[in-house]
Amino acid sequence: MPNFTVHGVKLSLPSDLAKPGLVEKLENGTYEFDEGNAARRCIRPGFRVLELGAGMGFVTAICAMRAGAENVLSVEANPRMLDVIRANLALNGQEGVTLMHGAVTGHAEPGQTARLRLGDALTSSRLARKNVRADTIEVPLVPIADLIRKQRPHVVMMDVEGAEAHLFAQPWTCPLRFLVLELHPKQYAPRVIKKIVDWASDMHMTYDPSTSRGKTLGFRRVWHEEEEGPAP
Repeated sequence: MPNFTVHGVKLSLPSDLAKPGLVEKLENGTYEFDEGNAARRCIRPGFRVLELGAGMGFVTAICAMRAGAENVLSVEANPRMLDVIRANLALNGQEGVTLMHGAVTGHAEPGQTARLRLGDALTSSRLARKNVRADTIEVPLVPIADLIRKQRPHVVMMDVEGAEAHLFAQPWTCPLRFLVLELHPKQYAPRVIKKIVDWASDMHMTYDPSTSRGKTLGFRRVWHEEEEGPAP
């Protein structure tokens, strides 16, 4: 089982998941570099963090190290990765993270499921198109509103392989201070990105250059003079 240390985070990966491209990124330190850097910049002790799309738990571990594991709720759609995430959190002493299995969506009825298409490295899975069943598994759908209500996050970290197109139809009722998401512009039209930017503006958030780079887009809360500062 290959083991790595990526920017201070210990990671272990089952041999059958250790594809050459993924191993190269882990060895040269480029694996989820932008997301990890953004998490370090915006998360403070005591912040409640909601992570959507945990992968192998690299950013999850950073969130836990910064905020405290008990303050982190992480959601991962691919059931194959759940034990990998738990093992990597344990390697870093962050077992207190709450890990949930499910695919985040804009709306779902109780008990509703969908087909998940597995990526080649099992870390880039996404919901399959309707009626596609080859190389897919069935997973529970988790409405974004339920997660926001449950966690009331100060920070949301999001890498959901295109599902972000459906998560910004309504405002989130929570003390949100930072939102960091990876865009997937090959999967939707530019108007979807505009919709996300407009949603953030309506939530009194603005573009944050310190957490943005390439396809990683960060927003931060704009504070009014009469409001408190950004303490948790």
